[in-house]
Order: sequence, then structure tokens, then C-alpha cells
Amino acid sequence: MAHWLMKSEPYEYGIDDLERDGTEVWDGVRNYRARNYMRDDMAVGDLVFFYHSNAKPPGVAGIMRIHRTGVADPTQFDPDSKYFDPKSTPEEPRWICVEVEYVSTFAEVVPLEVLKTTPGLEDMAAVQRGQRLSVQPVTDTEWEIVVDLAEAR
Repeated sequence: MAHWLMKSEPYEYGIDDLERDGTEVWDGVRNYRARNYMRDDMAVGDLVFFYHSNAKPPGVAGIMRIHRTGVADPTQFDPDSKYFDPKSTPEEPRWICVEVEYVSTFAEVVPLEVLKTTPGLEDMAAVQRGQRLSVQPVTDTEWEIVVDLAEAR
């Protein structure tokens, strides 16, 4: 099983929304590297940190699980969506995503500033300056450290 971190603005879709909905397609990702992680590397059962970006404070809000892979992002076919891609077709979709399911919400968000100052997380993608990728791998060690931080809050 692999571990991941996926970012969303909580005013667009947050951990509380996922808890309410149970499962959701993680659509609207328009970065090839992030798409490739979802398309090629994620597997059903992988655990994912739900990261609230552009929040006060930004940070890890909870955990979700990959529920289904190989999902054609429906927004690419909707001409009214800001994620519409006229070069993508249902027969050959360009944007593949995953469906996630709710696992848990942390008692408190583990803030980015805490992640940045915690030993063992120096190489974590989320703490790297200029790192804006919305889908990132997380090592087993990083996963354990962040879960411990959340449990201690």
C-alpha cells in the first residue's frame, strides 16, 4: 500500500464535505504529473492525507482512501466547466482521476508550519518551498510522523 497527500481548498471541497458525501471523484486536476500519479501509481486501498490548501492554517485535515481508480474526469467533457478540455474525448480521455472515500477527520488540522519544523519531514514534498503539486507521494515514515502529530493534537 502506498501513501499520498492530495490538496483541496476547503471552501471548494473540504474534509467535511467528503465526510458528508462518503465518496467523491477527485476531479479537476490539470497537471500531468499529478494526473500520472492518479492514473499510473494509485491503487484501491491506498491511504491519502486530505490537505486543506489556501486555508487558515493550511495543513492536513484528515485521511481518505482510494476507492476506485481509472476514472475519466467528467469535468473534461463539460463545456461549461473551467476544466473542460476540447481535445479530450470519451473514447480517449486525457484526464484520469480517482474516487476517494472518507476515513477520518483529525481533531485539529496539522498545520503546514508544524510539518515544516518537525524532524523527519524535511524531505516531504508538501514542505518544500514552491511545491504546488496537488497530488504527492508520501513515504511510510512521513505518514507515521504526520499521524503521530495528529494524534498528539
